[in-house]
Amino acid sequence: MARGRKLTSKNPGRGRAGARTPTKARTASVRRTTKETDIEVAVSLDGTGTSSIATGIGFLDHMLDLLARHSRIDIKVTAKGDLHIDHHHTTEDVGIALGQAVKQALGDMKGITRYASVHVPMDEALTRVAIDVSGRPFLVFKAEFVRDKVGAFDTELVNEWFQAFAVNAGVTLHVEALYGTNDHHIAESCFKGLARALRAALAIDPRAANEVPSTKGKLGG
Repeated sequence: MARGRKLTSKNPGRGRAGARTPTKARTASVRRTTKETDIEVAVSLDGTGTSSIATGIGFLDHMLDLLARHSRIDIKVTAKGDLHIDHHHTTEDVGIALGQAVKQALGDMKGITRYASVHVPMDEALTRVAIDVSGRPFLVFKAEFVRDKVGAFDTELVNEWFQAFAVNAGVTLHVEALYGTNDHHIAESCFKGLARALRAALAIDPRAANEVPSTKGKLGG
């Protein structure tokens, strides 16, 4: 190689591994205000997994922090809700707003891998999560919790959050806790499973970077 020769990339839209970098930032912000909650959400699908979460519900904050970290989606959530009643409205509405933000950030969905399936262990618990970023919302959620609460958080709200997220993100999502005895571990494996599935399914497939991954030519509808 001649000394001083400058190397230039023939594929400026590709990273070191050859993957396409989206030409348009996959980001979105959503604000949802009702008589029960006031929620602001921002996401960057091509982030590094940073998070700023303040819902007023400690356990939900913990789950969303690890969702961001393991999906590599940057997530910001600020929520004020009627926590003097219970955690239901805030948990559900955070799921709605986060799902809407992810859907908006995806845009036309060109180049996404679309499908992913993972198994995630958390000590004695093991959860299987499969996702199709299809534009068609559907949730199958199977998890048996031992107790009614983890701390002050109702374990039944894990299902509620996943339902709200799947419907508003427009994804087909199957979550099944195969086994486990610790409710914190079961819930955490569900959220980590979703995170890893999203990380894989939302990634750009370099072999189909400018294609919508559907024989219909579009996703959803």
